[in-house]
This record gives sequence, C-alpha cells and structure tokens, in this order.
Amino acid sequence: MLYRENGQFKTSYRADQQVFPIAQDRIFIGLLLAVALVLVPMFASEYLFRAILIPFLILSLAALGLNILVGYCGQISLGTGAFMAVGAYAAYNVQARIEGMPLIVSLLLGGVAATVVGVAFGIPSLRIKGLYLAVATLAAQFFVDWACLRLKWVTNDSSSGSVSVASLQLFGLPIESPQAKYLFCLGFLIVFAVLAKNLVRGHIGREWMAIRDMDVAAAVIGIRPVYAKLSAFAVSSFIVGVAGALWAFVHLGSWEPAAFNINRSFDLLFMVIIGGLGSVMGSFFGAAFIVVLPIALDNVPRWFGMSIDTALAAHLTTMIFGSLIVFFLIKEPHGIARLWSTAKEKLRLWPFPH
Repeated sequence: MLYRENGQFKTSYRADQQVFPIAQDRIFIGLLLAVALVLVPMFASEYLFRAILIPFLILSLAALGLNILVGYCGQISLGTGAFMAVGAYAAYNVQARIEGMPLIVSLLLGGVAATVVGVAFGIPSLRIKGLYLAVATLAAQFFVDWACLRLKWVTNDSSSGSVSVASLQLFGLPIESPQAKYLFCLGFLIVFAVLAKNLVRGHIGREWMAIRDMDVAAAVIGIRPVYAKLSAFAVSSFIVGVAGALWAFVHLGSWEPAAFNINRSFDLLFMVIIGGLGSVMGSFFGAAFIVVLPIALDNVPRWFGMSIDTALAAHLTTMIFGSLIVFFLIKEPHGIARLWSTAKEKLRLWPFPH
C-alpha cells in the first residue's frame, strides 16, 4: 500500500527520466544515505568498520567498475586484480616520489595509470571476444604480478616487494581513525556511483549495451565498436584503479603484490555475477554477499557452541560458500538485483498482481 505511483504525475521529460522517478525510492535513498553518513559513524564498532564496512565500500567500487565492462559492455575480463594493483602501485609512487602531493590527486592518478594499462590490454577486444578475450585479459594479471615483483622501481626499490603508506591526510586533516577511513571511502563510492549511473543512462551507456547485445548490428546502425569497447575498458579500469588505491592506502596500509592476485579478480567477477550483470545496484549486492557471507559462516559454529579446528572451519566455509554460489546462480541467474527488482514490482502491484 505504501509503494505506489498514484498521483505522481510527470510534467516534463526531465522529471520522467530522473534516476529515481518514484518518490518512495528517493525517500529510501535519502534515509539510507543519512544512516550511512550519520548513524553508522556514531554507533558502529571498530571491528565492524575494519572487517566489514570499509572492505564492502571499496569492493563495491571495484565491482561497479567491473560491471561497466562485463555487465554493460559484455567484455569478459579476468584481469581486474591487475588493474587494482596498477592503481595501488601508481598512487604509491606518486605519493612517495612527489613531495606534498595531495592524497586525492594520488588516488586519481592511480586510476589514470590503470586506465592506460586497461586500454592497452583492451585492444585485443577489437578482434576477439568471449573466452578468448578472458584469456587475453588474464595475461594482464600475470604480467602485472611479474612487474610488481621484478621491477624494483615499481616498489620504490623495496627488496621484499612490500610497500606501506602512513599518515594519510585530506586538506590537512588526518585519516587515521576507522570512522574517518569509512567516510573517506564512502565519499568516493557515492561520487563514482552517481557518475556511473548517469553514464550508463546516457548515449555512451546505450552504445555499450548495444555492443553487448549484438556487436554486428550495433556497427550497422552506426555505433563504433572501437570507441565503445575501449571507452568501456577505460572507464572500468579507472574506477577499478581508484578502488585498488583505496584498498591499499586505506584498508591495508602495507601490502605486497599477492594482495592483488588472481583470487581478487575471481572474487570481483563473482560479485558482479551474483549481484547482477548490468546493474549498478547489483554491484553493491554482490560485494555485500562476498564480504558478509564468509564472516557469517565462520561464526555460525560459535553461535551454537561448537568447537571445530581452524583449518576445517576454513575448508567448510569455502565449500559452503561455493555451494551457495552455484545454488543461487541456478535459481536466479540474473543476480540479486533481479530479485530486488521483482520484489519492487510485486509491491507496486499488490494486492492485485497481474
């Protein structure tokens, strides 16, 4: 009864094409932002910030970037971890080698470096697609792993390959507490989510979706596959690179190339598939699923007073996690975002669905 459009008349094309045309959606998003910006920093514990909220925000940003490439443009990529690593190490080098470089500029320059690498490895998409493109992007993962381990200037001549950052500041204010790190990451996520949503709603987003659905037909009607595919790689790599820099600077603080190995690429791909391909909201759902579920599965035996071996618990968590992924993909291949959309449609039509 509360989720209705009755009486919500649109008097202009601008009103009809807004991101949230239903007033209830705008109210819900406003309340959600108020909770995230005000209540969560006031009442959340340090463990909640470090173990769940900050990883969720950064991985949501990375999944958002990957969803633009895979979900909206249909270009399969298995090198997302590599682009995160490029963003992290590029931002680290800018911060370490240029005195007084602002933190935000360093993070954005890390995204620019990831864009260059992403476009370079996206060039094969002009000739190949599907699994062949996935293998080509997988080469980026191995190449970046090798470069981070062997090229000393990447790690600023660190003998172990491990680097670290400290004393993060924004406009002279320290970013040291969990609350400050959380708000810093949340600000990045809000800005990039708004930009991504408007991109996919515009003409460039329609070009990406046309290439995804039928690239030959898209070329016939005048869409340039070269521009569409490479622009998708560029935008995706930029967002992923910024997410990688945030993961390294804010979440880890000290890291090595193993922090961005191929498992990170697979995790992000699972987030996009489970959350929902071609959906901005699906990126958030997928990140929440990947971050929260393993922690919940680790703690279930404790809730029931069971004591099991740590190694066994880790293996059981992996098995249950994989089984749930397979089960979910069978029951709803379009992801959690599709379930969310279906639930909203049923609410709009209740009690007379048709």
